[in-house]
Amino acid sequence: MRTAKIAVSIDQKLLAKLDRLVKSHVFPSRSRAVQDAVEEKLGRLEHSRLAKECAKLDPDFEKSMAEEGLSEELSEWPEY
Repeated sequence: MRTAKIAVSIDQKLLAKLDRLVKSHVFPSRSRAVQDAVEEKLGRLEHSRLAKECAKLDPDFEKSMAEEGLSEELSEWPEY
């Protein structure tokens, strides 16, 4: 994985908490902790966006679309 250096400003109290986690070996470094936090937050945002889009779907319509033509095709399916 390629990485890039960035500069981040962070509240001193938050930094102290972060340093305690690094010191207690919860994270190997500040960089890794910040990277993990950003990755987790982006994942949650993506999941949230997907959930909002899925909530817009009409379950009955989606089911009917999925089953459309199934009854006709069932007779054509080979028996196993």
